Amino acid sequence: MKLRQPKLRLPRRRRSRLLAGAAALAVVAGAGTWTAAASGEAPPVHRLDRRVEMPGAGIDTSYFTAGGTGKRPAVLLGHGFGGSKDDVRAQAERLARDGYAVLTWSARGFGRSGGQIGLNDPEYEVKDVSRLVDWLAQQPEVRLDGDGDPRVGVAGASYGGAISLLAAGYDRRIDAIAPQITYWNLADALFPQGVFKKLWAGLFFTTGSAGGMQPAGSPGAAAAPASGGAGPSDGAATACGRFQPELCAMYERVAVAGKPDAEARALLERRSPSAVGDRIKVATLVVQGQDDSLFPLDQADAMAKAIAANGAPVSVDWAAGGHDGGMRESGRVEARVAAWFDRYLKDDQGADTGPAFRVSRSGGIDSTDGAVRLRGASGERYPGLVAGPREFALSGREQSFANPAGGAPPALSALPGIGGQLAAFGAGLSLDFPGQNARFESEPLAEGVRITGTPAVTLNVRSTAADGSAVLFGKVYDVGPDGRQAVLPSQLVAPLRVENAQQGATVELRLPAVDHAVEAGHRLRLVVAATDLGYASPAAPATYTVTAQGALAVPVADGVRTASAGLPAWTWGLPLGAALLAAALLGIRRTGRGSAGARAGAPQPDPALADVPLEITGLTKRYAKAQDRYAVRDLSFRVEKGQVLGLLGPNGAGKTTTLRMLMGLISPDAGEIRVFGHAVRAGAPVLSRVGAFVEGAGFLPHLSGRANLDLYWQATGRPAEDAHMAEALEIAGLGDALERAVRTYSQGMRQRLAIAQAMLGMPDLLILDEPTNGLDPPQIREMRDVMIRYAAGGRTVIVSSHLLSEVEQSCTHLVVMDRGRLVQTGEVAEITGGGDTLLVTLAEPVDEGSVGKVAALEGVGSVAAAADGLLVRLEGATAAGLIAELVRLEVPVSAVGPHRRLEDAFLTLIGGAA
Repeated sequence: MKLRQPKLRLPRRRRSRLLAGAAALAVVAGAGTWTAAASGEAPPVHRLDRRVEMPGAGIDTSYFTAGGTGKRPAVLLGHGFGGSKDDVRAQAERLARDGYAVLTWSARGFGRSGGQIGLNDPEYEVKDVSRLVDWLAQQPEVRLDGDGDPRVGVAGASYGGAISLLAAGYDRRIDAIAPQITYWNLADALFPQGVFKKLWAGLFFTTGSAGGMQPAGSPGAAAAPASGGAGPSDGAATACGRFQPELCAMYERVAVAGKPDAEARALLERRSPSAVGDRIKVATLVVQGQDDSLFPLDQADAMAKAIAANGAPVSVDWAAGGHDGGMRESGRVEARVAAWFDRYLKDDQGADTGPAFRVSRSGGIDSTDGAVRLRGASGERYPGLVAGPREFALSGREQSFANPAGGAPPALSALPGIGGQLAAFGAGLSLDFPGQNARFESEPLAEGVRITGTPAVTLNVRSTAADGSAVLFGKVYDVGPDGRQAVLPSQLVAPLRVENAQQGATVELRLPAVDHAVEAGHRLRLVVAATDLGYASPAAPATYTVTAQGALAVPVADGVRTASAGLPAWTWGLPLGAALLAAALLGIRRTGRGSAGARAGAPQPDPALADVPLEITGLTKRYAKAQDRYAVRDLSFRVEKGQVLGLLGPNGAGKTTTLRMLMGLISPDAGEIRVFGHAVRAGAPVLSRVGAFVEGAGFLPHLSGRANLDLYWQATGRPAEDAHMAEALEIAGLGDALERAVRTYSQGMRQRLAIAQAMLGMPDLLILDEPTNGLDPPQIREMRDVMIRYAAGGRTVIVSSHLLSEVEQSCTHLVVMDRGRLVQTGEVAEITGGGDTLLVTLAEPVDEGSVGKVAALEGVGSVAAAADGLLVRLEGATAAGLIAELVRLEVPVSAVGPHRRLEDAFLTLIGGAA
């Protein structure tokens, strides 16, 4: 039975008036274009660009259709805040080829649309969507459920995700929605627990000021009355750009006060999907990012529960990425959105809409393009944020700490837009200043635990503030066995405002929702701090006293099971496949020799290359059943002894295909690969000098880690003393876990075991495809050192990785590929320009005195002004130390990153295709 909400049936006379009004919308400019499909077999996409006049604003739209003359459902695609309709064009074209009529538009104040930004004001942005639905109802190819009622879904991310929810709440003609990384209650998102999220709020209004304004005379800057959501009457910029005046006034009032008031909350709540939550009764796919300090997982939790309570089908997907680091699974998410619409718009009962709950976890390598494989864990029902709690006792007595005057220097955890950059510098970048926090810690965990949801703890808080209030920030660290390596999952922190705490107040601290595996032997550390850089803290100094009352409750969600990593079939039975693979890779000579014909066909060794680990000449490989499409084309490069070579390129560049040909797993169509002068063929003896980790290791889950390594080496047929087992195990660093069954291992432990397996025999040429996948920051640093040490002994390492910062720090040379071809090769310093210079981007200019203070810091060589901030050359100081000092000096830093480092060079070389 089809699950759909009842339609709003208007009286015929009113429907006629609405259709007439839609027909009367003026088309100021329109153009039809044909977009060629990527494949000759796919139908071309027709795009019609229209500027539609709506009350108080002209809205820029594009309409996409492809192939056929039959009726089809429609989809509206919204864009993110600060973007435009162009951001979703590629997705629109794909949906059009899949049989949908797709309409995209630039929201008011963005792109080439006019009007003021209303943060999805129901009177303007939401009504704009209803008018677009009116227009879709008039298109001859759009399927109708009734007069003026098209079959239509709405999807979008962030700002566009919120409009999909609001549209479903206000217009009952909407049939299905797919909101992504968005908010349910914008007041809760920007004022969580009554604490002002000042950095994100500032970015919102800065984006609206810069991105929202249009040049005078542009289509988006048409003059209109200031009321009704239109742009400024004279086209001039206001203090908040193109925001509605009431939003501008609200932001300025809260920013000055440092905390929200009731009027501010009410204004944002009226424009939030939560205001119409009881009206959203359509099939909803909720996709939320795990690395998101702007709209955390609790926003998705609230929307999923509210919509499910209305009786609508709901699925929840915790994807990798978010506002703090970009979405890493856009392709998978788009595919799931398409399947969702196939089921609920096309009525395709066979469409696979996925599980009720899915969460992405890293693990394994995609053999087709070398990308990190994100394994999905799923459950038959959405567990919420507090399922299956386990309690961990916390040590630590009553502790007192200070809220410093002016709230500075603040602690550091989440930073909008640059959290990913900070994580690249290594662990320990979540800074908690002494004397400004309390710490409580568990005993070492006897067994590993995966946190899936919101940990919680009860606190007793006292405050010496004049009004008896306290603003606290809670976070839980995963602390390694040595007590120094601490990881803050997703760099998230939970604010908490406590009132009337002069004599003490008992409160529940709900910590950030995460999905994070804590290994056995690690500890959980609860930190309660007085400040955080992303939030506003009280300016008046005060002393807070905090006691942890009871244990830390950690949700486990046992019903959520991680999918198989796609291991080879032999891992669940006798290792015959492992023996065959080892024979192929290591060139084992079995009983009897190859045929004379086979030997005769092999090229003779080249003595001149006897000491050259790898030389590739003219290597070419076509895609299967394609004469003119190449995975690798005319590739040539050479690798010398002692080098750590980074193989780089965007997805589809041909990296993994090249590595598979190098190991003799597939044959090239043209060209030659020589390892130490010997031509590479399947089973070539020279492959015994090559160790590889490419396809993702498969282990017998019921055997220990040591037994798996022993079994693998036995399958090669080589003497046990040649394995250098002790050296490989030292590299793995698994300790007592080597004696445990592999089925108990975390993904990071499996990864280290797999790399140790590749190093068995201490091969002269070691090939690693995404070796740091599944490792935490300290383990990544250890793997970096392993590769450097391995090559320093005269051996050679080739590593393919998407972590450009790690490649830059561990590799001596680079080969950059794009679309199967060589783009550039050379030393890392030659390609990047080298140097230890950081670009410090500033939220506002600083005076010469502040610049002088930065230049005087220990370990800083020089400071120079740049267009966006300061160029700081380090001479002994670390990036993490510089960030801490900048915070202490109250420098208004908004971003810190490498200046002309590998990422810049890489994107320049491939034209931004990555």
